[in-house]
Amino acid sequence: MVAKKCWRCGCFQETVNTLQASTTIGKPLASLLTEAHTLFEDVRYDCLGCEVCWPAVAQNLATELDPAVAEGGHCATQEPEAREGWPPLPGDYRVTRFQAPVAVCTLNSDQLIDSLTEANIEGLAIVGTLHTENLGIEHLIRNVLTNPHIRFLLICGEDTRKAIGHLPGQSLVSLMKNGIDEKGRIIGAKGKRPLLKNLEKPHIEAFRQQLTLIEKIGEADVDQLLTLVVEAAINNPGPFTDAPNDIHAPTIESATKPGPLVLDPKGYFVVYPDRNKQYLLLEHYSNQGVLNRVFESTSPAALYTTVIEQKLISRLDHAAYLGRELARADHALKTGEAYVQDRAPGQIEDKGSACCSTKNGCI
Repeated sequence: MVAKKCWRCGCFQETVNTLQASTTIGKPLASLLTEAHTLFEDVRYDCLGCEVCWPAVAQNLATELDPAVAEGGHCATQEPEAREGWPPLPGDYRVTRFQAPVAVCTLNSDQLIDSLTEANIEGLAIVGTLHTENLGIEHLIRNVLTNPHIRFLLICGEDTRKAIGHLPGQSLVSLMKNGIDEKGRIIGAKGKRPLLKNLEKPHIEAFRQQLTLIEKIGEADVDQLLTLVVEAAINNPGPFTDAPNDIHAPTIESATKPGPLVLDPKGYFVVYPDRNKQYLLLEHYSNQGVLNRVFESTSPAALYTTVIEQKLISRLDHAAYLGRELARADHALKTGEAYVQDRAPGQIEDKGSACCSTKNGCI
């Protein structure tokens, strides 16, 4: 009541209303709750993410006297809006590889995201934080279910301070071990409002079946966590096949070979390493075989960036081919290996064509 920022916060107002509705709590605190109600202003935000959420503290204490209070109160639980692709829901996470078997939830330890992803290990699919035991867990479930390759969930880092009222780590572990009751409440969870309102029970059960839990709450040692990821990946049982029918994961498609070559109207390039100068040379020709530009650099990136900036390339397949050839030529320059420019994918071996009039090949 003292904090004016709470007067316009939905968390404060909903908690006051919930306590007033409780016969066990409402009567002895009637005058105080009435006074609190007079402080209400138009709601400007649902939650400010305060370091200490006093409404949550009050509601958790009140729940010990009247369990029904846990069903009220306010924490944002609105239906999230999905998008195409994986992960379908936004969040504070980093994706590393779709087909890897291990997901890592770092709870409130945001700094672990960078530390773990920078290690670049094959078994890691996604690393993200978790700050709430309702909407946050719902997002996590939806994102995992749409990737059947994820078979392990490593929970680590610091659980949110109990004074805030949210205990996502303890709640997530309880969900994996106990599931939910008929009201959607996570059995055994101690957070402020561990209610999963936007998910059907079959989805939650599929999530529990898909994953093997690796519980390491409080662990923040990067080397130890990476070891756990590697060990889990070794025991990968393969993609999960029992997801509900309405769960759609991205499909893995076979790449197709390129069709007949289509010349870039901007012209073509000839690449070769100049071993005397230790430079890469890039010559640009019109499709009539007329040389009009020559570039040199020690950096492949500098060459293709310059080509793009000067609009000397207009086809994506042409750009992909040029990048590959510059990388090959750079490797040859550094190692002393021979380099002969490959023909472009789909290019016809026609020695008389303007595009193929050089010894090195071109596009």
